[in-house]
Amino acid sequence: MSKDKPAAGADGWKPVLGLSDAPGERAELPVRAGTVFDQPEPEELIELTVIVPARNEEDCLGACLRSLVSQSEEIFELGKDWELVVVDDHSTDRTAEIARGFAGVTVMEAGKLEAGWTGKTNAIWTAARKARGRSLLFTDADTIHEPGNLRRAMHEAARNKVGMLSYSPRQMVSGLAQRSLMPLVFCELALAYPPAKVSDPNQRIAAANGQFLLVEREAYRRLGGHASVSEKVLEDVELAFLAKRRRVGSRFRYADDAVATRMYRSTAAMIEGWTKNLALLFANSLALAVWRALDILLLVGLPVLTVELWNARFAAHSLEWLGAGWVLALLWVRTLFRFYARVAKSNFPFVDCVLAPLGLPLFVVLLYRSWFQHRILKRVSWKGREYAA
Repeated sequence: MSKDKPAAGADGWKPVLGLSDAPGERAELPVRAGTVFDQPEPEELIELTVIVPARNEEDCLGACLRSLVSQSEEIFELGKDWELVVVDDHSTDRTAEIARGFAGVTVMEAGKLEAGWTGKTNAIWTAARKARGRSLLFTDADTIHEPGNLRRAMHEAARNKVGMLSYSPRQMVSGLAQRSLMPLVFCELALAYPPAKVSDPNQRIAAANGQFLLVEREAYRRLGGHASVSEKVLEDVELAFLAKRRRVGSRFRYADDAVATRMYRSTAAMIEGWTKNLALLFANSLALAVWRALDILLLVGLPVLTVELWNARFAAHSLEWLGAGWVLALLWVRTLFRFYARVAKSNFPFVDCVLAPLGLPLFVVLLYRSWFQHRILKRVSWKGREYAA
């Protein structure tokens, strides 16, 4: 803690890591038992702490850590200017062993998972309470970071004077199911959470992506840390809403220049993941499912009906039917154009966007499935654990 900061006041008020908050603002900063407010501060802070929660990530953790460790350089040295912490969330594979194989990486075991916590928030909290960085970066084990990304991100946050910076990574996909479905999901996300509005402090809309979430240390305390969102399945979005409410400046953008990720290694994992998330990401996932089902009806039904009308060209009133067929054909072209204009907002490659209509049936099923599990069953599962929805 900086030595030139004021000490606690006579009434028990103390600044949050040196924040110059007036006592009149204390209502904005509720102190919750067990949060970082109660943790002893390191004698000397370093520039950055990178925290990677990992549960059974042996197939991707190595690539993630290589991309992070390689960013150590003379003016930004791992172990001196920044630290890299992997939190093993009770993995049953080689996750911890792989992490220990990287020089300079600190490996922790996540604390016991108590009621009221998700596995990810518990793992992050284990490391966050001991972090020494002035900034904290929470990033997933399936991410790959571009060279120099860490320092550039810190500079971007400082330049924009924000306490929270989050990137939406470039998504790496494989297989027909992923390549057709993922653009549909991400175009809807882009429409529901426009980055310009998310970054505008005067707009109520908020979003963040836990695959890359950089938070200034003092801002993190102002939010109450991950303890304040301990039970939330989408802890990143909840932290973003807290940042808006507590006036912690935030910035959110698509960042293919900085980080990439492969969210799901299999179709089964993708189905489980989006079942967990879709109903939380979209205000009315059931209504969205109906609209996307209408897309299927229009994209498939209009051409079929058009051909049927054109095939009636030798029947009575054939000219009228032929004209009606052309009207439907033009309507189909307009529908197709609007569909692809929407999907283009996903930032996925052209070929994946072209394949997007094939993913519509699965998207509709997942939207309904997510709605059913959250609203009816009120239970969701992820990585072998069940959580209350």
